[in-house]
Amino acid sequence: MADYTAYFNGEWMPYSEVRIDPRDRGFLVGDVVFDVTRTFNGKVFKLADHVDRLYRSLKFVRIDPGLSPEEMTEISEEALRRNESARAEVGDYTIWQFVTRGPGSWTHSAGPPSVCVHVSPIGYSRFAKFYDEGAHGVVTRTRSYPVESLDPKVKHFSRMNFNLAELETADVDPEAWPILTDSDGNLTEGTGYNVFMVSNGVIRTPGDRSLLQGVSRGTVLDLAEQLDIPVVQEDLQPYDLYTADEVFFSGTSPCVLPVTKADRREIGDGKPGPITQQLLAAWSERVGVDIVGQAVRYGT
Repeated sequence: MADYTAYFNGEWMPYSEVRIDPRDRGFLVGDVVFDVTRTFNGKVFKLADHVDRLYRSLKFVRIDPGLSPEEMTEISEEALRRNESARAEVGDYTIWQFVTRGPGSWTHSAGPPSVCVHVSPIGYSRFAKFYDEGAHGVVTRTRSYPVESLDPKVKHFSRMNFNLAELETADVDPEAWPILTDSDGNLTEGTGYNVFMVSNGVIRTPGDRSLLQGVSRGTVLDLAEQLDIPVVQEDLQPYDLYTADEVFFSGTSPCVLPVTKADRREIGDGKPGPITQQLLAAWSERVGVDIVGQAVRYGT
């Protein structure tokens, strides 16, 4: 695998040489925010939306990266240019930006921050086969963080609950993907993806009070409007998941991923549904890439 060129604290270097100070609060206590998007045929998708979300997260947690949003955008585009020659081998990239608070014993006096922008090959092998057979989901006992403790609109690395949810899910079904709930038992999100279901031709998805406002989630909502498919954002429980006609996840790399089982229960007829397929086709058309074909080519 290529050693991709990364930006780190004002310098360009091989990603393998990026080193975080072990005293950095990003490492010590997860005091770090990040964002990630992907390319389609080397063209970055909705970078402005991702950078905007990154800077909202930074503002909320009071970290100054020492770069303007415009500079972060240019660095992200430069990272792609510097690694373009290796892209043909892997299909497309994800682009990551992360900012830590820096070293320090106390949050209010820590610093300077560490800033990194790097690219990574999309992990097609994790999800490629699920376009045909459908992924599996497991509703975990591990919950999303309460809104009162940590606002989910902040995209951060303090994710021990996600780790525990993945372990719990693997105990039930090693290939399944976690689906978390809030303290009231309402469905929230997965560990890096949002959850949708379809009932009687209507797309239903949890409201955004207890989940990350995913850029891919927003794209699904835009495409549904384009396709004249009604969407309802509401409180949803596992009952709604089990009895839906279709279920799918939205996320940066897979875009739209059909789900055909939840807690080992078959969803609908056990096959990816027509609205899920419509959304995938519309997304592919929008970005000029056969999303499923590309994933199958590079991931199987």
